[in-house]
Amino acid sequence: MNDNQLLRYSRQIMLPQCDIEGQQKLLAAKVLIVGAGGLGSPAAMYLAASGIGNITIYDNDVVDLSNLQRQIAHHTPDIGIDKVISTQQTLNKLNPDVKVIAVKQKLLGETLALAVEKADVVLDCSDNFSTRFAINKACVKYQTALVSGAAIRFEGQVSVFTPGQNNSPCYNCLYNSDGEELQNCATNGVIAPITGIIGSIQALETIKLILGTGELLTGRLLLLDGLTMEWRTMKLRKNPACQTCGV
Repeated sequence: MNDNQLLRYSRQIMLPQCDIEGQQKLLAAKVLIVGAGGLGSPAAMYLAASGIGNITIYDNDVVDLSNLQRQIAHHTPDIGIDKVISTQQTLNKLNPDVKVIAVKQKLLGETLALAVEKADVVLDCSDNFSTRFAINKACVKYQTALVSGAAIRFEGQVSVFTPGQNNSPCYNCLYNSDGEELQNCATNGVIAPITGIIGSIQALETIKLILGTGELLTGRLLLLDGLTMEWRTMKLRKNPACQTCGV
């Protein structure tokens, strides 16, 4: 690290759980973010600010006026611009040392498999069931850590899946892939700060994974009711009959 980096990350380096060695791990890390919306925006911004050295973002949408209420990586002049480009520009302003790869594309098939295989951690910030199951399946195949978040109305949830470690369940152990499509913000609405809270937790869990510190949300589903400000934790077990990770 150079002098500027030592100063930029000084508050993290002060922490015994991070120090210089940990910061170097963050700088060398490769993180894949699927979705540049309400969750992907705060997650990407905090990861870039924290010094994650390589961030790849996939999203196939453009910035719309209705996005600006919660998708804080985008600004009013960005309306009509690809979300990944808008996010890339925001991250570059936050931290020009971070390498940001922006891909306007729905992540599927071989492209998804290759992207997951290259990543140290994957953040699922998508908003539909089919994408979430596809990401989960690829993470199980390549034993890549997955940080999954969701937000709707005044509610949010986060969990971490670490295939091949700690007897971790996978996303398919939690939700049945034969079920109905998940509800989304476009049809049910969402209060803006909920996406920021959940996306920030996703960023924190990602950093903990890379540093190898703290107690992860593996095997737990963290639930937030924003109306009452009550947090609940559900314990998750690996499903032996799971269609994705069951033996």
